[in-house]
Amino acid sequence: MIDVQLVAKIGIIGYRNHALRLISLCDGNRNCKLEFIYHPSKHIGDQRITNKLSDLFSCDAVIISSPNYTHYEYLDSLLKNSNCYIFCEKPPVTSIADIEKLEQLPDVMKNRIFFNFNYRFSNISEIIKNNMSSDNMGKLVLVQISNSHGLAFKKQYLDSWRSDGSANLHNILETVSIHHLDLLNFHFGKPNKITYLPSLMSKNGTSYDTCNIMIQYEGGMTVSIFNSYATPLLNEVTMIGTNGVLSIRNNHLEVYSPRDTFDANGYFIAPQIIHSSSFDMETDYQNSLRNSFDYFVSCVLEKKTMNMNHFNTSLETNRLILQIHG
Repeated sequence: MIDVQLVAKIGIIGYRNHALRLISLCDGNRNCKLEFIYHPSKHIGDQRITNKLSDLFSCDAVIISSPNYTHYEYLDSLLKNSNCYIFCEKPPVTSIADIEKLEQLPDVMKNRIFFNFNYRFSNISEIIKNNMSSDNMGKLVLVQISNSHGLAFKKQYLDSWRSDGSANLHNILETVSIHHLDLLNFHFGKPNKITYLPSLMSKNGTSYDTCNIMIQYEGGMTVSIFNSYATPLLNEVTMIGTNGVLSIRNNHLEVYSPRDTFDANGYFIAPQIIHSSSFDMETDYQNSLRNSFDYFVSCVLEKKTMNMNHFNTSLETNRLILQIHG
């Protein structure tokens, strides 16, 4: 258990959108004190704002929640000029060359870096783990994940870095799909085949706002991941096995089993519901983010090295994302 008297001095790079969630987590954690909010040029109505990156070098930990293409620059500067722990949002970097630079870092630097693939800390991760080969599910055949909302139709979207295709053409893949892909690879290993189908459906901005990814893993199991900033809110997961079906939809989880369920004439009918419970995907996401952040803070306060498997898997997922879009 963390000593409640220990407090980590935190700096953050970024001040809006996802960075706001992380600022809120800092402010709500009694073991954290957010000292600095860094932006290279802007001023906001917060006395903690600074335009000097060097102010962050004295912090115990720094959060990088800036545009994806800036991540390596900040990582490099923080590693060279400070001894702080680093919490970096996904994707780690945006080029194979930068991945290779991270891979070549000495372990003493790697051990200070945590990439925030927070779905690893979610209940949905546990559900996948527990139903990969359960008796109720049988052998897993298909996983379908749909996660979307209408961000691309909001006015502020056009003013954000996400909509700029010149620097972030594949922003939906690198910001949203990467979470789901990492989670599946975390449990099932490297895929054999991948098909990536991106599109710009809203016609707002110049980056892709929608994509579908089809994946096949060893043994024949397939996955479909759909993400969009251009549809109504959708949060659904379906797992289909040889003996059952698990469905999370409209904040409700149901498991149907067994396969061999027949009517009076011996014809197959839908299996009965053997488990039913509430499951809020958005709440699970928020909890996973908090769990991930709390894990990071505990490492900072206890001066523990980061899990090297997490570091290596993060770079493997990052490399896969870059290979998908070429």
